[in-house]
Amino acid sequence: MRKILLTTAILLASSQTLAATDPNQPEVMSNFSYDYFEARIGASPVTFGGAMSKSIHPNAHAVARIDSEFEGDYDSAVGLGFHSPINNWADLTGEMLMRIVDGQGSSTSTEIGMELNVGVRQWLGPQLEVGGKGGFVSIDDNEEWIGSVYARFHSTELFSLGAEARINDFYGDQVMFTTRFKF
Repeated sequence: MRKILLTTAILLASSQTLAATDPNQPEVMSNFSYDYFEARIGASPVTFGGAMSKSIHPNAHAVARIDSEFEGDYDSAVGLGFHSPINNWADLTGEMLMRIVDGQGSSTSTEIGMELNVGVRQWLGPQLEVGGKGGFVSIDDNEEWIGSVYARFHSTELFSLGAEARINDFYGDQVMFTTRFKF
C-alpha cells in the first residue's frame, strides 16, 4: 500500500516536469488573458452587472465589478488578484477584494467588508473554458462561504459567452449569463 501511495505522489509531483513544452513558443506567465470587460445578467433574482480586469504584473491583476437589481441596491467589489499556471492548460487564481454592498435583506445602509477567494481556470478544448472558485466574505458581522462554477465558450480570440452558477453570494444562489470582451 505504501508503494502505491509513494508512486502516486511521485507521479503527481513530476507531472509538471514531464509536460511537453513547445520550444518555438515563449514562456508565458498564465494560460488566460486577464484584460477584459464583462457584461452579465443574473436569473433568480434578475440582476444586471459588469466587471473589468486589467493585468498590472505578469502574475497579478486589478479587478472591479458591480451587480444590481436596480431597486436601490448594489453589490460591488474592487481589489487585486493573482494568477499562476498550474500546467499548460490551467491557472490557479485568487483575489482579495473590498466589498461594498447596499440593500442586503432589510438593511438600507451601505456596508463595507472583504472577500478572499481562490479558484482554478481550465481549458477543456481549444474554445471551451471551465472553472470554479471558493471564498470567504465578511461584511459587517456577517461571515459567509461563497462559491461559483462556470463554463465559457470562446467564439473568437476577443469574445466569449458563458454561464456561471453562484452559490451563497450576495443575491443567494444565482445563475449568471456572461459576455466577455478581451482588450
